[in-house]
Amino acid sequence: MARLKRLTSREVLKILRRFGFEIVSTRGSHAKLVRETASGARQVLTVPIHSELPVGTVRAIYRQASRFIDSADLRQEFFSG
Repeated sequence: MARLKRLTSREVLKILRRFGFEIVSTRGSHAKLVRETASGARQVLTVPIHSELPVGTVRAIYRQASRFIDSADLRQEFFSG
């Protein structure tokens, strides 16, 4: 069974950038990422900027990102095994 990786915010941001998301703003300890689809729809994600993210937070980011990105592609980045 695959386990969710322990990731830092820097690693999560790097993963999401590979899928076309760009940081548009930071406020306090959160970064706002956006990408636009071919149809012009905006897809927005928010990632907390901390040295190591709790597993529940990584899981929540994975679930939110899987609304926009194929979960099979995301699974390779967020899960080990």
